[in-house]
Amino acid sequence: MFENLQDRLGSILNGLTGRGALSEVDVSAALREVRRALLEADVALDVVRSFTDRVREKAVGAEILKSIKPGQMVVKIVHDELIEMLGGEGVGIDLHAPAPVVVMMVGLQGSGKTTTSAKIAHRLSTREKKKVLMASLDTRRPAAQEQLRQLGAQASIDTLPIIAGQSPTDIAARAVQAAKLGGHDVVILDTAGRTHIDEPLMVEMADIKKRSNPHEILLVADSLTGQDAVNLARNFDERVGITGLVLTRMDGDGRGGAALSMRAVTGKPIKLIGVGEKMSELEEFHPRRIADRILGMGDIVSLVERAAENIDAEKAAAMAAKMAKGKFDLDDLADQLRQMQKMGGMGGIMGMMPGMAGMKDKMAAAGLDDKLFGRQIAIIQSMTKAERANPDLLKHSRKKRIAAGSGTDAAAINKLLKMHRQMADIMKMMGGKGKGGMMKQMMSGLAGKMGLGGGMGGGMPDLSNIDPRQLEALQKQAEAAGLGKPGGGMPGLGGLPGGLPGLGGAKLPGLGGGFPGLPGLPKKK
Repeated sequence: MFENLQDRLGSILNGLTGRGALSEVDVSAALREVRRALLEADVALDVVRSFTDRVREKAVGAEILKSIKPGQMVVKIVHDELIEMLGGEGVGIDLHAPAPVVVMMVGLQGSGKTTTSAKIAHRLSTREKKKVLMASLDTRRPAAQEQLRQLGAQASIDTLPIIAGQSPTDIAARAVQAAKLGGHDVVILDTAGRTHIDEPLMVEMADIKKRSNPHEILLVADSLTGQDAVNLARNFDERVGITGLVLTRMDGDGRGGAALSMRAVTGKPIKLIGVGEKMSELEEFHPRRIADRILGMGDIVSLVERAAENIDAEKAAAMAAKMAKGKFDLDDLADQLRQMQKMGGMGGIMGMMPGMAGMKDKMAAAGLDDKLFGRQIAIIQSMTKAERANPDLLKHSRKKRIAAGSGTDAAAINKLLKMHRQMADIMKMMGGKGKGGMMKQMMSGLAGKMGLGGGMGGGMPDLSNIDPRQLEALQKQAEAAGLGKPGGGMPGLGGLPGGLPGLGGAKLPGLGGGFPGLPGLPKKK
């Protein structure tokens, strides 16, 4: 979503950080570029003006111009103002009200209200163990009520039985009554939309609000609509009174202007963002994390949370035990590739790693994309159990059979085997004897620097059990140590700008050197 803005702001701010001293002229020139970048990203003009004015006011103070690294101070000011523009602290759905808590979903037709209603219900039932009832108040769109019923069946969420001919206000009143009788904690009202804002729609929303007395009124907006989304939010807020925003299609290739503008214009928090089609692909909106991603500082906390959700703890423990013995077969490699796919693929992971966002284009140019994972998994699945356990068995005739089975060729199989050999060598080093192995020493040192203490016998702490506030503190400590800066390596581990942080400057495969933990590509000649 924010890639273009990230590239533009990254190049502008990198030009500032490299200078020893900054004049007011330098700051003004940079802010002109920042202003242009934000306008191109479809951010509302008045929001851009107030943003650049606040940055200029703080950036041209005497204490800034005399500081050792004024360019870095300007980056910090831009970062802080971005967080402020996006809302400061993240705000979730408020359920602090007598049950059943009524959540009313409003928005235009096609913004994704019905799907988002089901996603929120799924999130509340799985994460917060709430009993949720969904009701469709959309009597205009054909099969809208049936769509919600089917989504409820898929996610095992209760839905209000459909009675033909009832008005939206009557359905709302019946839903609240049914939720009280059924012992539900939350009732979600999926209201009707229009292709554009009109008076009958606003009157209907006001009537539903009066009958159901909702605790939360969430405006669902398509993040690809740009400037128009701001007018939409303003109109709904004036007529109905919204309590928060939900942005859908944040995984799209839009410019991100709606996300940056809507919070600033309405003053209402963005509570959730839709990042995919699946029922589970709904995330809380954290302004600090989004600002970090926009400025290429990565998002370690979200990456760890995503890993905790997607990585099978038992498999991870079994893998750790095998690593300790220095063993790593092709089944293990296939598991690693599948886990990376679940976490958003190579691009998704790189976008969240500090200083690595700019590597995505280079990786794509080198042919290292997520389709490569699928091909490599297909190659491994085309092997017999014995071949996966012992790759040395793979001679020419076997490779020919595997290539035919996976739709690839011998060259692709050889690349996979070479990558596996490199990874197996690294595993032996990591699990080797002498002071607990290289990986244990490295992670223990990193944990000590970040004040996390030991886990796994003095090695890397169990990140899945860390409190989210502690993770936020870890992110800030990492930034202070240089990990959050574009091109910065992990603290104390000899990171090299342009290389993968923390491993002696080892670079990505196909980009002048080969980091064995990633699918391998030939070195550049």
